[in-house]
This record gives sequence, C-alpha cells and structure tokens, in this order.
Amino acid sequence: MTRARETLISLDATPYYHCISRCVRRAWLCGEDPYTGQSFEHRRQWVLDRLRELADIFAIDVCAYAILSNHFHLVLHVDADKAKGWTDLQIIEQWTRLYKSHMLADRYIAGEMMSKAELAALSELIEEWRQRLYDISWFMRCMNEHLALKANAEDNCKGRFWEGRFKSQALLDEGAVLTCMSYVDLNPIRAGLAKTPERSDFTSIQERIQAYVSQKRSSIPKHGKTTPPTKLYPFKRPCEKVPAHTIDFELNDYLRLVDWTGCAIRDDKKGSIPADLAPVLQRLGLNPDTWLTSVKHYNRHYYSVLGAIDRIKAYAEVQKKCWHRGQKAAQECYRHIVV
Repeated sequence: MTRARETLISLDATPYYHCISRCVRRAWLCGEDPYTGQSFEHRRQWVLDRLRELADIFAIDVCAYAILSNHFHLVLHVDADKAKGWTDLQIIEQWTRLYKSHMLADRYIAGEMMSKAELAALSELIEEWRQRLYDISWFMRCMNEHLALKANAEDNCKGRFWEGRFKSQALLDEGAVLTCMSYVDLNPIRAGLAKTPERSDFTSIQERIQAYVSQKRSSIPKHGKTTPPTKLYPFKRPCEKVPAHTIDFELNDYLRLVDWTGCAIRDDKKGSIPADLAPVLQRLGLNPDTWLTSVKHYNRHYYSVLGAIDRIKAYAEVQKKCWHRGQKAAQECYRHIVV
C-alpha cells in the first residue's frame, strides 16, 4: 500500500535519503533506445545541469548520484538549519529562481510601505517557501517536472514520463550512507556499462576522482586538505575529529574502498576486504565480511530504510510500524558488538 511521503521522510530521524526516479512506458531518459536506435545520450547532461542548479537553490546537498538509461539515483543530505538561517530576502531570492514571484514579495524588495496585514501575509508566505527549500519532495518535484517537460517536448508527446512518484530510502547512520553511496557510485559497473569508477560517466564518483586528480596536479598546500567538486557534499578532512557539514569519512578512504569494491564486482571476486580498509568500515559499525554482498545486492536486500538494527527499530516505532523489510540483511551488514 502506498504511504504518504511525510511518513517516509522524517528529518528528526535522519537528514540523509536515497532517492530514485524511473521512467514510465519504456521511455528512455538517457542512452540509446535499442528498439528504435535513437540516442538520448545528451539528456544525461540535462539531468546533471538541473541537479547542480537545484543544489545551489535548495538547502539540500548532493552526496552521490548516478544517471542511467531509464532512471537515476541520488543520495541527498538535507541542511534544515541552513534554510532556517536564511534571511527573508534570501528566501525570496532563492525561491524566485524557480518560480514566479508574488506581488507582496515584489513590493517588499522594492522597499514599498506595507500594512501590518500585508507584512503578516508576506511572513506566512516566506515561511512556506522556506520549508519548501529544505523539502526533498519539492526538490524532486522541481527535478522531475523540469526533465519531463523537456523530454516530452523533444519526443513531441504528452503524458507521464516518470513511473509514479520517486522512491525514497532513509539512511539512518553514517554506515548506511557509506553503503548506499558506494552502491550508487558503482551502478554503472554492476550494470556492465563501465569497468572502473573513473570511467563511470555521469556519476559522482567520476566527478570526485576528476577533481581529486586535478587538485593533485595543481600546486596546493601540503596540509592534506581536499577541496570537493562543486555542488557535491564534502567528505571530512584528514584528522578532523568533529566534522562539521561533511560526510563522516575521508575522501581518500572512500576512493580506495569504492575502487576495490568495483574491481571485486566487475571480476566477480569473493575475496576479503583489504586489511587497511577494514578499519574504515569497522569504525562505522559495518561488517567487513559482508561488505561486498551488501553493496553488490543492495537493491535486493534493503528497502525503505537502512541502518543499524536498533536505529531501524526506533524508526519503526516512530512510524507506528512493527518492523521494516530488510532488517535481517541490515543485521548482517552491521557487525555484532558484544558489550
């Protein structure tokens, strides 16, 4: 049974969510349609351009993305405090980059005299816009409506382009974020579309690798600081004990982990994770022995939520549910700690 989006996305539980949108009616978002031979490869850039634009407007960060032939994956981080800290003027400026302004907002910007009733109405309107600017549903709406209009115009047709509403998955802890990001970044390799992460076109891992290589080639200070690619949520810096507004693991570790995992998936290996990478997973409570299976079969094992079993149970209680699908797989994904 379909559930209301507000019951699936709770910022009190986590600011991290995995979102997926898939085309309907055998439509092709990108790539080449094998039935007609028509190429839609240029649409990948549409998706990426719109994603970057929205990340600059909303108080929502992009942690990972993968743009495939008939669907795309996003791992998003909601920064509600950022939106709540914006001034009224900033809210108006951000919102009107997406939609037509309101008469009251225009008068406010112009510095016109306004009555108490008008100011109260404007304040209510701005608060509504503020909440939308850190709402994943509005983010995805602005993403999908824009792409559907462009694709339908190009195809000279009308009707639904997307397979219903987008799917969302709550990522309840940093271990879940790492697992999901790795799955998203390695989608082209799993699908046999690329052999290495750096050759996985239109993925966040390719963007991060290109920025990393470019930075290494340029003259930069030797303090280990890594500058993230524009619009992507950054990893924490080396030796940073309390990371602020970053993903709680280092970029170098992530690149090595994804590279090894990608090779293992591509070559269908069953080997153990390298000893130097195991501590990265263990620090986040993940089980190194089941890591490869967790990423390789992610879409079969995990459904509307992923996290340590105690967090999943707490999340289910808040939603007034007895359990969530995928709890057994989640229990195997995380290492067992005996207290």
